Amino acid sequence: MKLHFFTVNEIDEYRKHYSHDAAVKDIYNAAHPQTIEELDQAYFYRQAQGPDEDEETFESEIFGETGYPGLRLDFNFGLRLDVPEGNFRVRISDFDTEKICLDKYISGGRIISVEKYFIRWHVEIFLDDEKIFVYTPDFKGKPVAFKFISDALGDTLAMLPCVREFKRIHGCAVALRVPDYLQELVAHLYPDLLPLDEKFAPFATYFPMMYQGLPFVPTVPADMRQMSMLRIGGMLLGINYIPPKAKFRPTESPVTDEPYVCIGIQARNARKGWLYPRGWDIVVDYLKRLGYRVFCIDKNAEEKNDGFTICKPEGAEDFTGDRPIIERANMLYHAQFFIGIGSGLSWLADTVDCPVVMICGFSQEWCEFYTPYRVINYKVCHGCFNDMRVSFLAERCPYHIGTPRELECQKKISPRMVIDAIERLIIDKNLIPPALEGR
Repeated sequence: MKLHFFTVNEIDEYRKHYSHDAAVKDIYNAAHPQTIEELDQAYFYRQAQGPDEDEETFESEIFGETGYPGLRLDFNFGLRLDVPEGNFRVRISDFDTEKICLDKYISGGRIISVEKYFIRWHVEIFLDDEKIFVYTPDFKGKPVAFKFISDALGDTLAMLPCVREFKRIHGCAVALRVPDYLQELVAHLYPDLLPLDEKFAPFATYFPMMYQGLPFVPTVPADMRQMSMLRIGGMLLGINYIPPKAKFRPTESPVTDEPYVCIGIQARNARKGWLYPRGWDIVVDYLKRLGYRVFCIDKNAEEKNDGFTICKPEGAEDFTGDRPIIERANMLYHAQFFIGIGSGLSWLADTVDCPVVMICGFSQEWCEFYTPYRVINYKVCHGCFNDMRVSFLAERCPYHIGTPRELECQKKISPRMVIDAIERLIIDKNLIPPALEGR
């Protein structure tokens, strides 16, 4: 089957990067393109490979009928259009911007968009210069699938409200594939979003994910570092606002009748952790003096990576372990508040409306969800996670590695700063710490 790729972006923007893209050298060695157009097609074939590697998404069957024999259309891997043999002219544009992205005569083959996120494509097809088909996506009543490829807790929780809003706006039937450990929680939060199974035959499929790196990654329209994580799902799905999050209703009673606080000190990369020496021990001792029980709810009590060993504070009660995520959600719901870092447990706490003290200097203050109790030291280097010139995920400390200033964004947040945020939260929420009751 002949594949014809097209893009909503300017082709010259891709060509600018051919000279220093290793994939282009591989293409020359393997495919020997003779023209720049042949190179474009070979490059798009590489770039447009799907995140869902188990499926033959380029050549799997298209079931969406157009009313003309052999002419089929769906949106299961970007726009996919089968064109039979004949004198067909295909014109595809972005309905909202009116930009024409493809206008050519094609006889036989499959047309595929490089972009895989939601675009309101406008498709016009002519046979012998007579218009025989016009279509702009209308998903009302149609099945639409969302496949979350990443297992990151925060990324998924940030984007799920946009999926539910997409369903509301378009009136479509939605099915989700999320990581196994999240299925119970997602089903509880979003009972109207079905689990994706083999019986669900989607007319459109989207792959919500957060990307950084390449100037053009077909699964996303922009680098995730440029905006709040709460906006990325909307950017992928054509929603220009932040939808409300789901309301969590607890499924379990509190683990204790005594007031308690949860903490989460671990992250996938230790560089995201709070790295002030004994900082967590100092804060836990302070909370216990206030009369709170302090539960550490990380998956692991000890993590070693990035050259650091981060251990559960001795004074915190050990609730670590590979426990169901909905159990964590219930614990956070009943907690007085949560103290964490820029990682998934902070997102989970916010999802269940548990007040969050977030100790985080590696990203800009607008990057994650809003909390008035964000703790960041603006007097030192900070926020490089959102700097497009470097990669905090690839480099442990892009600006100061190997120097005394390495990771100062996470090391120079003092316990006093964290305690100040805790005290503001206690006052704002009208909480009475157990040790102060009756005074």
